[in-house]
Amino acid sequence: MARQVASLLAALMILLAYGGHQMGRMDSRSPLYNIRNTIGSAILGCVALDPFQIGFVLLEGAWVLISLWVLLRPKKVVAR
Repeated sequence: MARQVASLLAALMILLAYGGHQMGRMDSRSPLYNIRNTIGSAILGCVALDPFQIGFVLLEGAWVLISLWVLLRPKKVVAR
């Protein structure tokens, strides 16, 4: 039951970020957007480990890495 609740909350985190972006209420480059994606996909990836589901592990693993990259990449300095 706890895994079901965790996966539901994780999916909601991702869907809130996605929906907010699609409705123009959230910037896909914002930290909040990418934090929601990182945490949500990490939880769903862990849930997909048992029983092992290669497609979901791959999808969620890639989602975590991409979201982390956006969060941690060096910020571009704009010359004036």
